[in-house]
Amino acid sequence: MLTLSSMCANSDDIIEKGRRILEEEGNAILQKASQLDENFSLLVRKLLELEGRVALTGVGKSGTIGEKIAATLSSTGTPAFYLRTVDALHGDLGMLTSSDVLLAVSNSGETSEVLAVSNAASQLGVEIIALTGNRESSLGKLASLTLDTGVEKEACPLGLAPTASTTVTLALGDALAMVLLEERNFTAENYAHYHPGGDLGQRLRYQVRDIQRSGKELPTVTAEASLRDAIAEMTDKGNLGVTLVVSENGELSGILSDGDLRRILVQKQDSSESIDLGTPVGEVMTRDPLTIDATASAKDALQVMEVHGITSLVVLDPLGKPGGMIHLHDILGRGKIVL
Repeated sequence: MLTLSSMCANSDDIIEKGRRILEEEGNAILQKASQLDENFSLLVRKLLELEGRVALTGVGKSGTIGEKIAATLSSTGTPAFYLRTVDALHGDLGMLTSSDVLLAVSNSGETSEVLAVSNAASQLGVEIIALTGNRESSLGKLASLTLDTGVEKEACPLGLAPTASTTVTLALGDALAMVLLEERNFTAENYAHYHPGGDLGQRLRYQVRDIQRSGKELPTVTAEASLRDAIAEMTDKGNLGVTLVVSENGELSGILSDGDLRRILVQKQDSSESIDLGTPVGEVMTRDPLTIDATASAKDALQVMEVHGITSLVVLDPLGKPGGMIHLHDILGRGKIVL
């Protein structure tokens, strides 16, 4: 009897096999990208002008891919839904109208259930679009437009399980949805409207003022405070790794961050000088730090942080004074938003 230990290859062989599958599927996508033709452009234009909705149908793995494409389209500005073949043939064809289009997914183009649904939908005046690996198939001939999802071979070692073909079909669906998104000028704010209950939607929907640190939570010192006092303030107030430096009338003078402290350490080490913790903060702080308006979105704050490689932003109130601070963790996990 074969045991598990005798059947399994060594670790390097297993990794190499996994790498080969990924490479084969990746190469299939790249090859399909080079073969993309006018039909893709025609389909994009057709869907941009569509008054109805996009329905997708398929069976088995192709059905699963079709369901995902429908979900991606719906969430990015193109109304779409998935139509199960069995349900469609038992009454759910009534969900379709002549202003809709049906994207039928079948690698062979000869799947009986998909053909049955497509033929019935066509009789209702619904335009059929084929996502198939065989343009000359029954489905390809029925459709007014065909996107070729064919691949030279499946990544499956047996050549049987849908692998490269389903990956290419999914990638084509993503390409279709993303091009439509760009052509519609679909924004992050639009995306948030379609995801009110999701974590991503929350991140995009909140304003900075909703999640900023303020009041007693805000680490603040004056320019005359010592480095020792500033470090204590940074540690005691949320351990944010930064403290605001403000003037007597509350205006922003600068910030002191962990990064500033590291630079001081390096400079002193190079010059063999000791660090004087009694040094006034105003002598070593960062002047004119990056700021953000309290009414900006959390997404905008995150983008500024990512672009500049920082973890905190000073939040300005309507009078231009520092009313708070927003930290990367407030957006990505420790505040009201949990991703």
